[in-house]
Amino acid sequence: MTALIRRLVDWQALFAALASGLMLAIAHAFETFGGLAPCLLCLKQREVYWAALAVGLAGTVLYRLTGSERARRGAAALLTVIFLYGAYLAAFHAGAEWKWWPGPTTCSGAGGTVSLQSMTDLLNGAKVKPPRCDEAAWVWLGLSMAGWNCIVSLTLAGFSAASALTKKAKA
Repeated sequence: MTALIRRLVDWQALFAALASGLMLAIAHAFETFGGLAPCLLCLKQREVYWAALAVGLAGTVLYRLTGSERARRGAAALLTVIFLYGAYLAAFHAGAEWKWWPGPTTCSGAGGTVSLQSMTDLLNGAKVKPPRCDEAAWVWLGLSMAGWNCIVSLTLAGFSAASALTKKAKA
C-alpha cells in the first residue's frame, strides 16, 4: 500500500467531515446570497451532511486517540450508509423535479424569494408560500442542486466504502 493511500485511509473520516461542511456552506451561500429558499427535501438533505459532519469528526477523534482500526473502519462504514441515504434523498428530490414521481404533499408551495414587500405582506396577513420540491430552483449543466448533490453523495459514499473495506497496512 503506498504512503498516499495509507494517508487517505487514515484521514477519510476527517475528509468526509470537511466535505460535509463544505456542502453545508455551499447550500447556505445559495440561500443567503442567491436568494434560493430551501424546500423541505433540501432541508432533509442538509440533515444528512450534519450527521456526516458529526460522525466524521467523532470518528477522526476516536481513531486519533485510540489508533483503533475497528473505530476507523466503523466510522467509514457508518459514513457510507449516511452518504448512501443522502444520495437516495437527492435522487428522490431530483426525480420529483423531473416529474418522474410526485414529491411530498407537504412540499408543494408556490416558491419565491423573501423580499421586504413579501415580509410586509406576511405581516399584513398574507399566506406563506414555501418553495416547491417539484421545481428546480437552479440548474447547471442539466442538473439541479439535488442532482449534483446525488453525485457528490455517491462519490463520498464510494470513498467511505473503499476506506471501510481497506485494511490499514502497518507503517
